[in-house]
Amino acid sequence: MALGRRRRIQQDNIWPGFVDALATLLMVIIFLLMIFVLAQIFLSETLSGRENTLEKLSTDMGELSELLNLERKANKDLRANMASLSSELQASVKMRDEFTVKVKSLQEDNARITTQLEDAFQIIEADKETIELKLAEIAKLQQDAAALEALRDELTKQVKEQAAKLERKDGEIVEERKLADSAQAQQALMNKQLASLREQLAAIQEALQASETLNKNQKAQIRSLGKRLNAALATKVQELSKYRSEFFGELRQLLGNQSGIRIVGDRFVFQSEVLFNSGEATLEPAGQFQLQQLARTLKDIASRIPGKIDWILRVDGHTDNIPIATSKFPSNWELSTQRAISVVKELIKQGIPANRLAATGFGEFQPLDDRADEIARRRNRRIELKLTQR
Repeated sequence: MALGRRRRIQQDNIWPGFVDALATLLMVIIFLLMIFVLAQIFLSETLSGRENTLEKLSTDMGELSELLNLERKANKDLRANMASLSSELQASVKMRDEFTVKVKSLQEDNARITTQLEDAFQIIEADKETIELKLAEIAKLQQDAAALEALRDELTKQVKEQAAKLERKDGEIVEERKLADSAQAQQALMNKQLASLREQLAAIQEALQASETLNKNQKAQIRSLGKRLNAALATKVQELSKYRSEFFGELRQLLGNQSGIRIVGDRFVFQSEVLFNSGEATLEPAGQFQLQQLARTLKDIASRIPGKIDWILRVDGHTDNIPIATSKFPSNWELSTQRAISVVKELIKQGIPANRLAATGFGEFQPLDDRADEIARRRNRRIELKLTQR
């Protein structure tokens, strides 16, 4: 019985431990559920915050996309405006260059015509002095004629007085008749001298009219000469413009739309970077190749230009506004001039006659772009080729 009681006691003692284990397991499960619930709540809040953030980011992305579209549209409009302004600027530069050429041609014509007019005016002045001398002689002759007429009137008056005296004094008739005969002889002599003076006056007037006619003819000839000269110059300019257009057209086809090479007005422009290194005046191999192509085109065009057109290819060197001061190039004048000379020497080397070339340096004083940024400086550093008349 004692053994049975001990077994019952042992069986009774198992349940409290089992209950404790279940309670502990239940608490652990509840704790894990609470942690899971809290994690779910925290995760839900986090996901909700991220969804809000994503929605905000989506809204911001939409706004940024709209702004980007607006910027692209504005950029497109700006590019269109830039292209339009660039074309207008090129047209304006071309018109300015054409007007400059026309003004220079008109100034040269004006100088020649002025010289011719000065020569004509000198001739007219010489004729004017002769005319003034003739007029002085005419005035003197008229004074002499007036004096003779006055003397004739005085003698006529004396004759009449003497005739009246003859009527009163019969005793003095013979003597008075002699005096009358003498007076009549003097009057006849004065009439003869007056007729001679009138003939001289008529001859002088004819000479004066002939001189005025000659002056008018000379002026007409000068006007006609000016018109013919203007017409001849216009014809030569048109002929040279034709060959210049062919020259630039073939160069454009040959060189293509290469960066740094373009046509501005009546000039073919190489950017300095195409031909030279920075601060140097020695041609690079790529620049020599470009000039070789240019020389071949120029020789082909030159063979078709008539001999009566005295053409010349002017090579102008230009720099930017950054001053240079080295032992080799004390200023931009020397650099721009030496670059132009290098191009001319290369063209002579390629077979272009030296008497058809001219090199000039303008330094930084003839810019295409007056701005002070790097883009403007790159445009202003250039070599210009112009086919023109000597």
